[in-house]
Amino acid sequence: MPRPTLLTRRLSRTGALTAVAFGVAVTFAGPAAAHTEVEAEGARALDQNVALTFTAESESASAGISKVEVILPEGLTPADIAFEEGPKGWKFAPTSRGYTVSGAELAVGEDAEYVVTVRQLPDVKSLVFKTLQSYSDGKVDRWIELEESGGDGHGHGHPAPRLDLKPAAPGAKAVSPTPSEEPTTEEPATSTPPTGAPSSPSAQAAADDTDGDDGMPVALPIGIGAAVVVLGAAAWWLRSRRSGS
Repeated sequence: MPRPTLLTRRLSRTGALTAVAFGVAVTFAGPAAAHTEVEAEGARALDQNVALTFTAESESASAGISKVEVILPEGLTPADIAFEEGPKGWKFAPTSRGYTVSGAELAVGEDAEYVVTVRQLPDVKSLVFKTLQSYSDGKVDRWIELEESGGDGHGHGHPAPRLDLKPAAPGAKAVSPTPSEEPTTEEPATSTPPTGAPSSPSAQAAADDTDGDDGMPVALPIGIGAAVVVLGAAAWWLRSRRSGS
C-alpha cells in the first residue's frame, strides 16, 4: 500500500481545519442573528391608534425571558401607550422613560412577543425603541445601539428596534395632548365679616361689656353700688351696738 505523500497529508489537515472553523462559525452565528424587532405594517407619520408588534428573540440557552423594558423615543410618552396583548400572565407598567412588560419567565429559547397601541405617531421619518431584555438568571440583553454607532455592519451587535414611517397622509394633523386638570385655588378666608352680617357671639359679648357712658362697662357701677350698701349696713350695725351698750 503506497504511503501518503506530503501533499496529501497537507490537504487532509487543511480540510479538517476548515471543517472546525465552519463549525465554530455556525455555533457563534446563531446568537448574533437574534435581535428585537418592532413592526407596524403601512404605518405613517401622524397616524392614530397604531398597533405596534414587538418581538424580543431569546439569546439564552439556559434561561427564559422575564421582562422587556422599552425606552420611548422623543415624541412619545408613556401616556400615549396602551397594552393590548402579550405572553400569558405578563403585565404592562409605565415608567418615567417608557414602559415594561413582564411576568413569569418564558420557556428557554421562547421569544417574547407583545402588542401595544400608540395614540398617535409623531411626525418623523423613523422611531427607535431602545430595549432592555432581561432573563430569569439576571442576564440583560441591551438592544440600544443606533445603526450608525453600533454593530460591525454585518448584522452583529445589539441594534435598537427601529420603525420606519411613511410620510403623513394629506391633511393629517397632530392631536392635542390630553388636558390635565388645573389645580383649584380657594379664596383666602377673611377675618372681617361682610357689611350687615351678624357678628359672632364672642364679638357680641365684647360689645355688651363695653355698653355705657364713656365706654364704662355696666358691671362697674353695679359693683360700686353693692360696696356702698355693704358699708352702710356695717355702719348701721356698729351704731346699733353702741346705742344698746
